[in-house]
Amino acid sequence: MGDTTLNFGDGDGFYSGGDQQGGFYNDPNQGGFSQEPLQPAPAQPSYGGGGGGGGSYGKQTITQPFGNDQFAGSMAAAPMNTGGGGFGGGGADPFGDDGEPPLLEELGINFSQIQAKTLSVLHPFSKTEESVMQETDLAGPLVFCLMFGATLLATGRVQFGYIYGVAMVGCIGLYSILNLMAPQGMTLGLTASVLGYCLLPMVALSAVGVVVSLKGTLGAVLSLCSAVWCSHSASKMFAAGLAMHDQRALVAYPCLLLYGVFAFITVF
Repeated sequence: MGDTTLNFGDGDGFYSGGDQQGGFYNDPNQGGFSQEPLQPAPAQPSYGGGGGGGGSYGKQTITQPFGNDQFAGSMAAAPMNTGGGGFGGGGADPFGDDGEPPLLEELGINFSQIQAKTLSVLHPFSKTEESVMQETDLAGPLVFCLMFGATLLATGRVQFGYIYGVAMVGCIGLYSILNLMAPQGMTLGLTASVLGYCLLPMVALSAVGVVVSLKGTLGAVLSLCSAVWCSHSASKMFAAGLAMHDQRALVAYPCLLLYGVFAFITVF
């Protein structure tokens, strides 16, 4: 099969076939189209400036509607994005993460709050700021409960079920009591957060139980001190959050009962 050359021009003849036996063209003298053998049209420059002529099978050459200089000029005039946005630039993030909070903040883990509440428990006679009680933080209590269970596991006792069961019952009980006593009330999550942070002295008691036996006078004294320490810190934080300084002793009593149960779990 021969090469086909399409020639679009401004003349009368608008079609010519190369290596063909005939072709159609517009004859204004005859008032219509005529078919007669035509000579192959000369090769026209291909789109993009390449030469064209006789050659391989199926090769086609189309006359471009404008010159190479015009095409290059239009490409040069087109706006190109050379800004800093992208993988190698210093502009905006290509994934659109600008302004999004960090992952730890989305998960509710605030290290400043964890540090403030932990220091408030470790210093039982220090003053607790009301801002510490504004956010519900459960990351620290979960870690302390796991540490409590791990230290008991080191002594050969698996007590995770008792720990979480007693903690759940105690949280619901303290939540009910505090909402009956305080006019503004307290959420269940914040109650669990305070009780979980104040479990830290009991974690220290269980760590001591890994080294020495707590079934004796020393164990009884350490258990009593740990339970009092936990209840004192919890009542301090509840009083600061609910403005119940005059009723702190009433808040400390149920807390002492709860942490007394944890002391029995630690010793026995």
